Amino acid sequence: MTIAMQPNEPVVSPAPTTDRLPGITTAAIASIGAGVIHAGAIGIHNEHAALARIFVAVAVFQIGWGMIALFKPSRWFAVVGAIGNTVAVAGWLATRVSGVSFIEGLETREAAQFADTACAVLGLVAVGLALAAALVGLRTANIGRLTFPSLIVAAIAIPAMISGSAHVHAHSSVAADGSVVNEALPHDHGAPAATGTPAAGGTTDTTVHAHQAAAVPVVKYDPTKPIDLGGVDGVTAEQQAVAENLVAFTVVRLPQWSDFRTAEAAGFHSIGDAATGVEHFIQWSWINDDVTLNPDKPESLVYEPQPDGTKKLVSAMYLLPDTVALDQVPELGGKLTQFHVHNNLCFTKDPVAPLVRGLTDAAGNCPAALQKFPEAPMIHVWITPQDCGPFSALEGIGAGQVAEGETKLCDTAHGKGF
Repeated sequence: MTIAMQPNEPVVSPAPTTDRLPGITTAAIASIGAGVIHAGAIGIHNEHAALARIFVAVAVFQIGWGMIALFKPSRWFAVVGAIGNTVAVAGWLATRVSGVSFIEGLETREAAQFADTACAVLGLVAVGLALAAALVGLRTANIGRLTFPSLIVAAIAIPAMISGSAHVHAHSSVAADGSVVNEALPHDHGAPAATGTPAAGGTTDTTVHAHQAAAVPVVKYDPTKPIDLGGVDGVTAEQQAVAENLVAFTVVRLPQWSDFRTAEAAGFHSIGDAATGVEHFIQWSWINDDVTLNPDKPESLVYEPQPDGTKKLVSAMYLLPDTVALDQVPELGGKLTQFHVHNNLCFTKDPVAPLVRGLTDAAGNCPAALQKFPEAPMIHVWITPQDCGPFSALEGIGAGQVAEGETKLCDTAHGKGF
């Protein structure tokens, strides 16, 4: 039987179909998103050449595979994408679980952050959908649309790239002639000028030559400006870069704890020392974990009580596990940095929020009702100017003790009072 249609009745055309691999389009876009995040992180890892090359290789693979898979999909190529992204995700997982000892810059475990986690999630999406496409094979289906998966991936990748840019790395590099170039200052990437002479065009060469220790003027520490800790005799380029990285990373990330109530919600407790002019908040369960020197998970925060009753965040106090002896601490910034312990403080025996209540006696013992502070090596990183520079230890009777044979360092070169 034939059914007549009204002359003005619209005819609905069926959606166009084609033979395609289900899910391969979304897998390709997810891979491209992960590759873009990796590409954005290349520059901030450039002080470790091998690590930077790995980021380049992963970014090229993920973006390249994604572009080809969009326009020339095939089952075998879907398998290639799944394998490549699996390797990338496995590498990320290794750096978050134990570190990778044979790759410079990845030797120690790092805490997962938004940027790298988002990148790994996109990689996992690419793996899962690419494998599914390879297993299912070609199917007749509607022509895939790119808008929705593209928007989802962009909503993840763009914030991840912005977040990743907060991971600040070195402001110094070593030139071919062995000189140290402070990237935070204007400088010439051309041929180096002779020692002590102006460079071409009349501008002064700002590099520090190995045989001219004071070529770069010392800059006072100002957390609102590019971090420059140069000009200290006996500090190598690598040590300076490590110290600058730690300060810059702390300056950028520590303000997330500006409100002490946020810290309390995360498990920090005051030790009750506000009367000294600064107040320490400690997250006791973080002291012996495997995350160190990280402003996203600092063991202790230092606040300065204000006249109006508020508290101003002024420093992180990073603590190593109390199983680490003071003579076993990492070198970090050489003469710029120094760890100390507090082996003369006595605390209450409250298992949740111990309070400092006195000092040890001449024999190094606390009263029976009190207990000694665990001898966990620690180092301050100040986000406000200090007389002894950004790694200044607190002064006074409870200021702490340094390793035997050392004298307490005071970085007067970068201190505000000198």
